Amino acid sequence: MEATPGIRVENLYKHFGEGETLVRVIEGANFEVYKGELVALIAPSGAGKTTLLMMIGCVEEPTSGTIWLGDEKVYENRWLTKETRKIRREKIGFIFQAHYLIPFLNVIENVTLVPQTNGMSEKEANKIAMELLEYFDIGDKARSMPSELSGGQNQRVAIARALANKPQIILADEPTAALDTERSVAVVKMLKKIAIEQNVAVIMVTHDEAMLPLCDRILKIEDKKVVSKEVPASKDII
Repeated sequence: MEATPGIRVENLYKHFGEGETLVRVIEGANFEVYKGELVALIAPSGAGKTTLLMMIGCVEEPTSGTIWLGDEKVYENRWLTKETRKIRREKIGFIFQAHYLIPFLNVIENVTLVPQTNGMSEKEANKIAMELLEYFDIGDKARSMPSELSGGQNQRVAIARALANKPQIILADEPTAALDTERSVAVVKMLKKIAIEQNVAVIMVTHDEAMLPLCDRILKIEDKKVVSKEVPASKDII
């Protein structure tokens, strides 16, 4: 079966400021991330990893270039729709270093919030949420508050929330940074499993080189360009 791009970026530029204060962050990025693929995005601090992720996520506007999400061209030197928020809700699942669960909502309420905002019925949203929570072995925590869960459990809830709108793309910004090695490995393996089973394209920003052998490929920002690299040889990790 031919690989299908979930994300395609062509000749993408991002500059901040102008004149003497001009800062060039990304210069002519070209790459694809395929459905079913977990790709690590790495670069030194301040090199533009999060900026690139937020451009793909229709949060940060590029300076120029083209972005495709699935078969939809969403940006070509300008946003091609005024409904970028709708694209984020319907096509993209975001996962961050902090779980950002709403503290006064219980677990299942956090997971069902986005699909219900998108117009899904409460019954259907609850059904999908429970399937996801069971999938992540935290179905018994559905009525618990975030404060009653461990850090690893909260991150699993955050991943379930990101999947609840059945996204085509998952963008994870250092999702393991606050976790120990064992939990980090579990989260990355979970993202890989999701990429395959849900047929979604996953980009994960990480600074942890131990996680790279678990990914399919590496994208690295070098000299403001984005280059594709092979993953390093697998090492013995938990």
